[in-house]
Amino acid sequence: MTLLTVLLTEYRAEVLVVASAAEVLANLESFQPDVLVSDIEMPKADGYVLMQQIRALPPEKGGQILAIALTAYAREEDYQQAINNGYQRRLVKPLDPNQLVQVVMELTCHTTSERGRED
Repeated sequence: MTLLTVLLTEYRAEVLVVASAAEVLANLESFQPDVLVSDIEMPKADGYVLMQQIRALPPEKGGQILAIALTAYAREEDYQQAINNGYQRRLVKPLDPNQLVQVVMELTCHTTSERGRED
């Protein structure tokens, strides 16, 4: 994760690295990123359980946060599982760091333009 953190901060992203789904939930109210990047394979609760818990939250507590799933599983069924569990995108490992930056920018630019239309 250090490489990804360095890469994202070079693009002026504010990054918070946590090691588990429980840590994500514990920090989500005080730190609501524009995009959550989550590995599917995590100890105790996987990324799917994490997203189910996040999507159960009200919007002001992070329930509608945009999310990218990172996984080694590349089948179409795995893609559908990620999307069905609340992720907007799924990236397959080994991860191309530039692809991650591109997807984060796409999601945040789309969100920014949507917010601009609502105002």
